Amino acid sequence: MSLNSGTMINWTFWILGLLLPVHDLEHPEQKRKIHLLFVGNSLTYTNNLPAMVAARMKPYQVIADVLAKPNYALEDHWQEGRLPLLMASNHYNFVIVQQGPSSQQDGREMLMTYGEKINVLCKQTGSQLAFFMVWPAYAQYTMFDGVIRNYSDAATATGSILCPVGQVWKQHFTATQDFSYYGSDLFHPSRKGSEVAADVIASELLKHL
Repeated sequence: MSLNSGTMINWTFWILGLLLPVHDLEHPEQKRKIHLLFVGNSLTYTNNLPAMVAARMKPYQVIADVLAKPNYALEDHWQEGRLPLLMASNHYNFVIVQQGPSSQQDGREMLMTYGEKINVLCKQTGSQLAFFMVWPAYAQYTMFDGVIRNYSDAATATGSILCPVGQVWKQHFTATQDFSYYGSDLFHPSRKGSEVAADVIASELLKHL
């Protein structure tokens, strides 16, 4: 389901049923089009992260579709059935997925099992799968290593791209004791935290173009 507006200088993307405008691109006829699909939950749609990623992927013309619902894991998206339909009806260059922190065994199993299912679809449709490594809530800070390990293992097991946002966050926290990447609830990202996440994701995707 492409959400391109149909004009040459404007693109939009979809978050929970809402069309939101993002920056126009100059002379898009000179730029290669890149189609992204973000799959996840509120850690993806908070602060309009997909738009931040797209803005950092110059000089490409980016269309970003977002399939994200509160508290959803990859299993929920798979069982709901919309994800396979989207992937079958569009050519996505990258499918960027995340779920909760997944530091425990059940979260790890969901990352592995449904990450592999999505990876099979990616291979069938010519897409590249990327794992957006998230972070634990501040109250579960000791679980950071489990988050990093399980997202890293899921990317390795599927031969996918790893966007190590959580690892970058932890390195910053360790070096500075500055926890401003967290928002007011100490779990969802502040705008600064989302900007860092967008920098990491865009940087990793650009390496594979």
